[in-house]
This record gives sequence, structure tokens and C-alpha cells, in this order.
Amino acid sequence: MAEKNTRNTETTLHTDLGASLIQLAAEKKNKKKWLLIQPKSSTSMMVDSGSVSMPLNLIMVATLAGELFDVTLIDERTGDQVPEDFSAYDVVAVTVRTLNASKAYRIGDRALAQKKIVVLGGVHPTMMQEEASGHCTSVVYGEVESVWNDLARDILQGTMKPLYRADELQPMTAMQGPDFSYALNSGNADKYSSRIPVLATKGCPVGCNFCTTPTIYGKSYRYREIDLVLDEMQYHQERLGKKKATFSFMDDNISFRPRYFTELLEGMSRIDARWNANISMNFLHKPEVAEIAGRSGCELMSIGFESLNPDTLKSMNKGANRLQNYSTVVDNLHRNDIAIQGYFMFGFDDDSEKSFQATYDFIMQNRIEFPVFSLVTPFPGTPYYEEMKPRIRHFDWDKYDTYHFMFEPRKMQGEKLLENFVKLQKEVYKGTSIIKRMQGKPLNWVWLANLKMHAFTRKLNPGMYL
Repeated sequence: MAEKNTRNTETTLHTDLGASLIQLAAEKKNKKKWLLIQPKSSTSMMVDSGSVSMPLNLIMVATLAGELFDVTLIDERTGDQVPEDFSAYDVVAVTVRTLNASKAYRIGDRALAQKKIVVLGGVHPTMMQEEASGHCTSVVYGEVESVWNDLARDILQGTMKPLYRADELQPMTAMQGPDFSYALNSGNADKYSSRIPVLATKGCPVGCNFCTTPTIYGKSYRYREIDLVLDEMQYHQERLGKKKATFSFMDDNISFRPRYFTELLEGMSRIDARWNANISMNFLHKPEVAEIAGRSGCELMSIGFESLNPDTLKSMNKGANRLQNYSTVVDNLHRNDIAIQGYFMFGFDDDSEKSFQATYDFIMQNRIEFPVFSLVTPFPGTPYYEEMKPRIRHFDWDKYDTYHFMFEPRKMQGEKLLENFVKLQKEVYKGTSIIKRMQGKPLNWVWLANLKMHAFTRKLNPGMYL
């Protein structure tokens, strides 16, 4: 059994549940029992397969609920089974992404039929509140921390509302540290990635028109005290040993406040951390940012290059991406031994066959270690979805995984789009290309990811994306 994180109350500011709420729970003869569910998606495109990240958001819900209720966490991605019979539970709560919404709705319907309180939260119920409300007792809009007191009180009193939406989002100083024992004590915990999820900031003021983040976490930028982030990381270093503790920041835009970001990096350099993160290009063209990132233990940066077409970048409101900085950003990171996971999207109206060649040339010339390719997917609730809705080919949520053909670009036939999409992946991940991109790089999980992608891309064909 994994050690329980007993340092939460010592290292984080405790969420103020209020004496009345704690007393209300204590007055109940039996603690209500919660079942928290992370559903698995049904897509075949290497999503929710192999080792998966610990579900940090659901762990946070478990941490909050555990103060007042008996909590069981099930992660279907690791092999946990969702029961048919929910008689052992009072509350069934499911976190929902668009690509697993259909499965989550089936779970919700089954639990409702058994007279359980059903709570749906996550990205999809937030963006599609009316749809989700037909499959649950209550929808949680956005982050649960900002509505927790009201939600918990109503569950204890049996006075559920159909929607829980915060008037304002809580500062992250009020965020309780996650109790990872809910995941680590699972019988299938060995299926989780060795990289430990950590969160330092929330929100993104940029507002790309295809992104859900401003709706979920707001356009304001919130962040935790750096000491609390570092203390959480040190807990895991002590639990695992420094050489085995590698962290993945779940932040959408960890570098948006340069001063906070650099102070956090300085702190991580002092504790000898190893980490990776999603990061915006805003400041990576400055050599000093890459230098301090390398010194602080950064092993990999995940960067949304998205496109090599300036018209496409403009249409996405991707103002931080300036093509003239792309190679500079790559060079800065590589000079500090930081690998790059580069994201590239295809299927925009301005794409042509030249877009694929330009992307291939950029990846090979700059030796991008781990390129990730996706098809443009207008996610429900975003400005881009509303714009593209009349042209979207279907609304089968199971296929909203960024790997299925959603609409035909104005400058390319769908058939040509998919032919080039498959060809690019095969070319980038063929053996000679991997050797060219990875020669001289450390033998680590990035090499292994390339080998897995080599095997995966060999089987691709355009029909898989329909």
C-alpha cells in the first residue's frame, strides 16, 4: 500500500469547509458514500492506452469529498471496473471529456435509474450544460473547488440543485493539496505513468478560439504560492527518491507570468527536480528562459506550434506564435538539453498540401524529438465550434479525439487531407527519420515513445480517421 499523504495540512492552506458544514456531516448517522469515476474513451487512436496520467482533477475532488464522505475512486483507464450495481453508494460522480461523454452519460443514466445522486463535471458538461443535465442530478460548471461548499451542503441535506456554478473563482491560495493516496492505493496503480502530475497555475488570458480553458478556469490567471508547489514536489521526492520522481505540470500556460515562472524555476533548481510542462511560446525566444529551465531540471517542453502557415495562426488568435521565432525557440531549448514535444494541427481552411511539406521540413531540420499530429477539432462550447457548426460532418462525441475528420477545409478535399496526414506521420516516424531526429539524444522515454509511434504509424490508413 502506498503511503498516505499526511503532509497536506502542513504544507498547504486548508480549504475552509466551515464549522457548520463539518458539524452537519457529523450529525449524520452514516457517512454518505461517494463513487468517483474516470471513464475510459472508446477511441482507437492511442488515447487512454498504455500508461496513463494520474487523474489530478478527480484526485482533487476525492481530497475535498474525503473530509466529509467515504470516497472510492475508480479509473477505468487502468482496468478498474465500473459496477453495474450502485447500491453501495449514495453519490456517483463522473468526470467527463467530450470523447468519453457517451460512456459517462450511460453511467449517469444507470445510476439515476437506481435512484442515486449523480454529479457530472469536467470540460464537456461545462461546455454542454443542457445536454449533460439530462443524464444527472447536477452539473458542476467549471472547477469544483469554487462550488464545493454549496455542493457538499446540498448533498448532506438532500437539496440538490441542477447546476452548480461559481459567481467567482477561488484564488489558488485556498486550494487544498491533493491526496494522491486515492490513486496510489488503487490495485491498478502500476498502470499510471511514473510522471507525477502537479499544478501551479490556472487560467489563460490568451483566448485561442478553439480552446476550452477560458471557460473552465477563466481568463484570469491564478497561481499557488511557490513554496506550496515545491513542498508538494518534495513530498514525492521523499516518497519515491529524487532519481525516480519526475513531474508533469498540468498547467495550460505555466509561463504566462514571467516573474512567477522564473521564481518557480529557481525554486525547482534548489530541490533538484526533474519536470516537463505544456508551455506557451511567449517567452521561449529569450535564451535566459531556456537556460534557467534547463538548470531547474526541465527534461521536455510540450509546445503548440500548431501550424507553419501564418494565415492559419492568425485565424486561431494564436498571437504568441510567431513563425520567425520558431527555430529560435527550438535552438534555445536544445542548447539547454531540453527535448521538445511539438504539437501540429491540420485541417484548417488555409491548409494545403504545402502545409504538410513545410511541417515535415521544420520537424526534420530542427530535430523535434516527439512530434504529435492532430486534425482540427471544433470542441463544443468554443467560439470555433459555433463558427464551424454548419460544416461539421457529425456530432459523434466518441470521435472528438482530435484524430477524426470533422469538416472539409476550403482549400483541400477531405480525401487529400487524410492522405497527406497519414503520409506525414509515416515519414516522420520511419526508422531513418527517427535516427536523424534522435541521434545523440539521451536514451530515455522519448526514444521509447518514438519506437511506439513507429509501430503505430505503420498501420495507419486514411479510413481510420473517418
